[in-house]
Amino acid sequence: MASKVTSAVMRKGLRVLGVAIRAEKAVFSAAVLSSAVYGAMTVASAWALGWATENVVLPAFDAGETAAGAMTTGLLLILGTALLKALGVAGRRYFAGVMQYRMQARSRRDVTRQYLRLPLAWHHRHPTGQLLSNANADAEAAWAPLAPLPMAVGVIVMLFTAAVAMVITDPVLAVVGFLIFPAIALMNLVYQRRLSPLATRAQQLRAEVSEIAHESFDGALVVKTLGREDEETGRFRAKAEELRDANIAVGRVRGLFDPVLEALPTLGVLAVLLVGAARLESGAITAGVLVQVAYLFTLLAFPIRALGWVLAELPRAVVGYERIHAVLSATGSMDYGAAALAAEGPARLRVRDLSYAYGDFTVLHGVDFEVEPGRTVALVGPTGSGKSTLVQTFVRLVDPVRGAVLVDGTDLREVARGGVSDVVSLVPQQTFLFDDTVRGNVTLGLPIPDQDVWQALRLAQADGFVSALPSGLDTMVGERGTSLSGGQRQRLALARALVRRPRLLVLDDATSSVDPQVEARILYGLRDAAAMSSASTVVVVAYRMATIALADEVVYLEHGRVADRGTHDELLARCEGYRNLVTAYEREEAEREALESDEEVSA
Repeated sequence: MASKVTSAVMRKGLRVLGVAIRAEKAVFSAAVLSSAVYGAMTVASAWALGWATENVVLPAFDAGETAAGAMTTGLLLILGTALLKALGVAGRRYFAGVMQYRMQARSRRDVTRQYLRLPLAWHHRHPTGQLLSNANADAEAAWAPLAPLPMAVGVIVMLFTAAVAMVITDPVLAVVGFLIFPAIALMNLVYQRRLSPLATRAQQLRAEVSEIAHESFDGALVVKTLGREDEETGRFRAKAEELRDANIAVGRVRGLFDPVLEALPTLGVLAVLLVGAARLESGAITAGVLVQVAYLFTLLAFPIRALGWVLAELPRAVVGYERIHAVLSATGSMDYGAAALAAEGPARLRVRDLSYAYGDFTVLHGVDFEVEPGRTVALVGPTGSGKSTLVQTFVRLVDPVRGAVLVDGTDLREVARGGVSDVVSLVPQQTFLFDDTVRGNVTLGLPIPDQDVWQALRLAQADGFVSALPSGLDTMVGERGTSLSGGQRQRLALARALVRRPRLLVLDDATSSVDPQVEARILYGLRDAAAMSSASTVVVVAYRMATIALADEVVYLEHGRVADRGTHDELLARCEGYRNLVTAYEREEAEREALESDEEVSA
């Protein structure tokens, strides 16, 4: 079983390396060529050392002097091979680095683009920490073997050249030295069997640690306000300790492997020296030959170690590549058509027999209604009735499992990529601001004039507090807009949508933190066609009676279905569920005030 796992990892690892080689043929060839020059010059340095021993060192011992020509030749040989070897090392490292970092950058770009292509439903099933790990740690692990790979391929030249040179120099000593190779091969096999499952587990734990860290940081407010710091710290500590133990286990295996791999060639050198000394004494070889063969055999350890470095990284590379490939091959990415939506004028929205499900749980059942151009419609319903899911289909964050959403009679699935976001804007429940200026958060990098930014801010009732900020539009709002109140953040998010002059504006409870009077002014402004160059059709998910009353029509949802629709007054009169829902807040306030009055009388 273990041998099957090892061979499978080896095959998968070689396929991963093949992907990189095919993608970067020229760079890989340059790196291997540089490594081959290094390997050849390393072997040549052994020959130069042997030549210098025979023609410079030994004559100096025998005669007490050395010819100037021989000394010059020996010096030039040693310096020349050293220089070429240094150039080979520099080229190998440079091109190997270029190849590795290009592949890592390509993987990160491909993964990120795939994240943007995949629908929101896919993201709901995958933790953010895991996605971050795919784009970072997995991309690094997948291409980690590329750093030693050109060296390993190139030094095969050195290995072959050294072996041939030893056989030519003295076949007997070569055979003695080669006896060590079966032991090295066996050691590599054992090493791969031990390391592969440990490396796989360590790579998986990296993603799990990232998931917990991201979740804890993202929920910092909940953690702190509910006093869960110790529990979150303990949860992170437990997983981090698992990762620590897994990395230690990997390091322990490597720590056992490297010394043995280093020792085996040394044992081979000792064997060569013992046999060589006997042959030297018998006159079968010269001292120069013995020095040359012994030195060549010491060189064999490096090619074997270089191959070992690649093999050591293969298990992690396979895991990282498979995790990346799982993202890149994920199904569910949205298909686009070629249709274009009109650029101006309020849009007509048609929801036709729409159903949506999260897995096996259906949250919307045959929703059907229409919104006339320029009208304001309020979506009202109890928690869990599917309002937020429904508005996500309006901007095509998700596609319905049945039915369709049409804008001006065109199914959104038939619109070209980017066409929906050009005419439809959603302001979601949870406001997100970047660690940027007010201007940057409103424009998001688009070349929008400041006068249009201020116009959007005025319509969102945000121009007053923005003007009061220390640097106005250039004020940094902090990470997630921490320097602003909840209502201010919501108004900036609304201005971000309005500055794009949407034909259909969707507000998913986007003014819940705004003062009711300010909210009323915002909605009145949205209904005023003179406030913008073109008016918008507005769909608003609302809870406050004052907000709902401003809408031209109300669509009331219950259990994922349209239970009733009409004006606010009509639904108050005929729909008990609607009436109970929208008056609940007022009843609660009245009961609280009555209770406070009774307490005052009793006192």
